[in-house]
Amino acid sequence: MIEARHLRVLRAVARGGSFSAAARALGCTQPAVSQQMKALELAAGTPLVVRGGRETRLTEAGVALVRHADGILAGLTAAEEEVAAIAGLRAGRVRLVSFPSGTATLVPGAVAEMRAAHPGTEVSLVEAEPPRSVEMLRAGDCDIALAFRYADAEESWDDLVVRPLLADPLVGVVPPGHPLAGAEGVELGELAGERWIAGCPRCRTHLVGLCARAGFAPRIDFATDDYPAVVGLVAAGVGVAVLPRLALESVRARGVAVVALRPGVRREVVALTLPDLAHVPAVDVMLGRLARAGLRRP
Repeated sequence: MIEARHLRVLRAVARGGSFSAAARALGCTQPAVSQQMKALELAAGTPLVVRGGRETRLTEAGVALVRHADGILAGLTAAEEEVAAIAGLRAGRVRLVSFPSGTATLVPGAVAEMRAAHPGTEVSLVEAEPPRSVEMLRAGDCDIALAFRYADAEESWDDLVVRPLLADPLVGVVPPGHPLAGAEGVELGELAGERWIAGCPRCRTHLVGLCARAGFAPRIDFATDDYPAVVGLVAAGVGVAVLPRLALESVRARGVAVVALRPGVRREVVALTLPDLAHVPAVDVMLGRLARAGLRRP
């Protein structure tokens, strides 16, 4: 196998015209140059230099190899510099995918910190709800996926690196004039007779399950993925809702009353990546920034 160190010796021989000149240029001994040249000729399977007296000249094969050596060594140097820049966070990229309420609450601070500390690292973002975001991660379409799941979820993340961010409580959202608006806590069964506004498909499915365990089936009059629309409908008095606190923080919750659910219900919010990606410096640092953003939540 032809190695880069052999090519560097051959190039030095070609430029200096002798093994001794190559040794001086490379800062090594003449026997070391001779040994490297023998190894290179063995790998190439043909003589590369002809030594006659004080002069050393290249064979036709040697000339051909030197002609390619400059490009090979230049490309290798560029690759080494690029890898070093990525490892030192002077370059690189992190592709994020996040669900909307995570985008509004967790991502901004984490990305701002990342850019301030490592301006050479590019961070991009697209939005997708789980499980779609997790599918994108496994397919190689992103480097980090912000996702959530409820305690009764059947999905597994065993093949992924999981960085917990926070436990996000669910809260009841009712019109300000509702009889339970001032309550310290509400059991879900107390809302059994209400008209409901439901959120995203996954949250909607979870809501139906919670209500079933509380002994009733919710009458869902409106279903929307748009959290401001949910809040607006509740404020208008057309129904009640249960939302994750992050979702409520991501909108202007005007004209509604927020009450705690009893017993408490939470969803697990995490940052996910693939095991190999977890060792990439930019990904590792971004995971840390997201974890800090989670810790800052009330």
